[in-house]
Amino acid sequence: MKPMKIVRLYTGDDCESHFEDCEIPLETGPMSRFSAAQKAKSIMFLELKSYYDYHNAPQRQYVIFLDGAVEIEVADGSKRIIQAGEILLAEDTTGHGHITRSLDGEPRNTVFILLD
Repeated sequence: MKPMKIVRLYTGDDCESHFEDCEIPLETGPMSRFSAAQKAKSIMFLELKSYYDYHNAPQRQYVIFLDGAVEIEVADGSKRIIQAGEILLAEDTTGHGHITRSLDGEPRNTVFILLD
């Protein structure tokens, strides 16, 4: 059984944003596989601009990309491409932050799940 995979974006001890590949373990129930419940404050649906220069996540949040693809870049030049349907856990609420750009130059639709 494969766990669900996400990309975590966090602030390291160097005050820079970094990537980490994470797995969310799934348990098997009678009708589905599921993760442990996580507390959330709210959910938002957003149409985001195609480019944002260095910025931080305003709070811990899951970002689910509904369409298009986005490239996220951190200060050391590392980049990740997140495709539609993939999930980012944005936790770099302090430090230098990250850049986001849509690969096609168009706005993208996303769901933000704001965490406690």
